[in-house]
Amino acid sequence: MTGVLHFFGVAIGLGMIVIGAGLGIGRLAAAAAEGIARQPSAAAQITGAVNLPLFLLEGVAILAEVFALLVLLLGKTPY
Repeated sequence: MTGVLHFFGVAIGLGMIVIGAGLGIGRLAAAAAEGIARQPSAAAQITGAVNLPLFLLEGVAILAEVFALLVLLLGKTPY
């Protein structure tokens, strides 16, 4: 049986994960849009260069959410 603080900790952790991933994806997308606006002829290269970091950031966020849920479901309290 998990304690109430366990639920709050996981909820705060999940919120921080989502906020961090959203900020990171937003900054990458904004930088790509600004780069394409400055040099439209390089749109294909900019888009290609931005895709991999976006996919990696999304993957890290999903893994962090899975780990947080595992902590919630498998965590044991000492009392």
